[in-house]
Amino acid sequence: MKTLIAVFAILSLSTFCLRIAARPQTPAPAQKSHTLSQSKAKLSQEGERRFQANCGRCHNSPDSLSPREVKAVLQHMRVRAMLSAEDERLILNYLAP
Repeated sequence: MKTLIAVFAILSLSTFCLRIAARPQTPAPAQKSHTLSQSKAKLSQEGERRFQANCGRCHNSPDSLSPREVKAVLQHMRVRAMLSAEDERLILNYLAP
């Protein structure tokens, strides 16, 4: 009986260890936030580039519009300036992060 309990305990422990070892490793929270801030910065830079290429010919970057107002203006200007959905998304990210 003691042998059966010992075998069961060893099998349970080995199964537990295998499950832990098989889990995918996720980056530490500091790495995630650093990567996230880098990707946001890249999106903002790309949005600024697209704003200058498409909107900057006629407009300066608005400083006093709320994110909701920026979105409404972009939806109207998308048709007039023939912006793509990607352009609209990136410019919105740049103007109203």
